[in-house]
Amino acid sequence: MTDSQAASSPAAAQSEPAQGQGSISLRGVTQRYGKGADAVTAVGPVDLEVDPGEVLVLVGPSGCGKSTLLRLIAGFEDPASGVVEVSGRKPAPGSSSGVVFQQPRLFPWRTVGGNVDLALKYAGVPRSDRPARREELLARVGLSDTANRRIWEISGGQQQRVAIARALAGDTSLLLLDEPFAALDALTRETLQEDVRTVSAELGRTNVFVTHSAEEAAFLGSRIVVLTSRPGRVALDISSPIPRTGVSADDIRDSAEYTVLRTEIASAVKSAARGESAGKK
Repeated sequence: MTDSQAASSPAAAQSEPAQGQGSISLRGVTQRYGKGADAVTAVGPVDLEVDPGEVLVLVGPSGCGKSTLLRLIAGFEDPASGVVEVSGRKPAPGSSSGVVFQQPRLFPWRTVGGNVDLALKYAGVPRSDRPARREELLARVGLSDTANRRIWEISGGQQQRVAIARALAGDTSLLLLDEPFAALDALTRETLQEDVRTVSAELGRTNVFVTHSAEEAAFLGSRIVVLTSRPGRVALDISSPIPRTGVSADDIRDSAEYTVLRTEIASAVKSAARGESAGKK
């Protein structure tokens, strides 16, 4: 990456808290677990500003705190120190963002449509509006013909699609995904990556996606942040040169830009695992 690219990167350009619906601001954020001599610092300090509509991918060695950062952004935990804001406010679980976990966490006694309906109910969607909204969400994730099927009747990939539809049910500007495709086979994982990329471009919501995979990070992210080993700090912060729209998934994966970006991410993760800093670009 050139010096001019580095100067225009998110890490170099952003000094003020990000503003607007879907913005994320982490300022001096640290998270610790335990007390006294047994206390462990999992993350931090981390300073990160994310603009509305960005697709931020967090990648790094196992145990570096990627999921911890996601929980802080979701409002599931409060930081030990520092400030976390989403859309200029302290995040609140369930109202600030939609979340997709590694396991779908669906209600097996409900149908596919019933799972989405429940999410719409808790999102405050009026009962009369739910059928049309449910159909819209299921169509968006390619499940129009599965509304009446039971959860155990559909594949793992389809279950994760239901989880994505459910996360999109709320009127939030932020979608958080914590390694949602890690347990899926390679072909299904690639297909769902393409779906998430398409939905992100269509809806324009801010996304934060956690992964171990350099390939997944390079394919999905408009911006990629590599974290160091515990305690997780920012080792590398780069913007993707790959267009968000107007290019097919095959063309992306065949492009020189993707290959270079994937290699750079993989190298940075290896360096982070050895305790080296790749630097900010």
